Amino acid sequence: MNLLAAVLYLCVGALLWHGLRRPRTASHGARLGIYILAVGAVTAHAAVLYTGLLHEGGLNLGFTNAASLVAWAIAVLFLLASLTRPIESLGIFIMPVAAATVFIDWLLPRHGTLIMTVTPMQSAHIVISLLAYSLLSIAVVQSLMLAWVERRLRQRHQPSRLLHALPPLETMENLMFQLITLGFVLLTLTVISGVFFSEQLFNEPLAFTDHVVLSIIAWIVFAVLLAGRWRFGWRGRTAVRWTLGGFTLLAFAYFGSKFALEILLRH
Repeated sequence: MNLLAAVLYLCVGALLWHGLRRPRTASHGARLGIYILAVGAVTAHAAVLYTGLLHEGGLNLGFTNAASLVAWAIAVLFLLASLTRPIESLGIFIMPVAAATVFIDWLLPRHGTLIMTVTPMQSAHIVISLLAYSLLSIAVVQSLMLAWVERRLRQRHQPSRLLHALPPLETMENLMFQLITLGFVLLTLTVISGVFFSEQLFNEPLAFTDHVVLSIIAWIVFAVLLAGRWRFGWRGRTAVRWTLGGFTLLAFAYFGSKFALEILLRH
């Protein structure tokens, strides 16, 4: 099933790339076919996650499982958002990354923390944090695409077919900030629940671990970015740099210690 999901993801990414390179050949039927193929990919991925995450009523949240789960959530949110937003171009990055996480999850042994009982509050915390990270991940991909388009325009290159197929610069920027705003709201809920309800969530008092500290700093970075956008009209390279900085901190908070313990140290 891992191989099937990875192959489907790669096929979707390749077809999206082809559609961007030759936009005139991408008919409504072709887009529908790609979407159906993508739904098949996330369905196969969900089956992989079901067997890997659930263990005797608990959750195995090891590094490879957590990365695969986040990639699946990003792919699902991408598909849902693409129904109403012009973000098909982001799929050329999102789909191969999802394929890579499925393949790595297949290759590496599944070490991780087994949560034997998952309370409703824990479930809500996990879901909200997952959605926050996924939305901010999509925003980062959008910011990278935005930076590439701006660079091409600034260098006065002759517009390529790919550049013509992308939405206007202002539309891409507004979409990026919409994703960041929604992700920031969910990240705020995640930080509040983790800081003020740590004992109810994890049965232990709050400890300022690297995960907690980096999450709080990332929250501050995104808060400053949104305040700068509202107060000073930040955009372009400034917005991209702050977005990448906040996301890098968040990625280390979510996966840094897991990667070090489970992959590098094999603990």
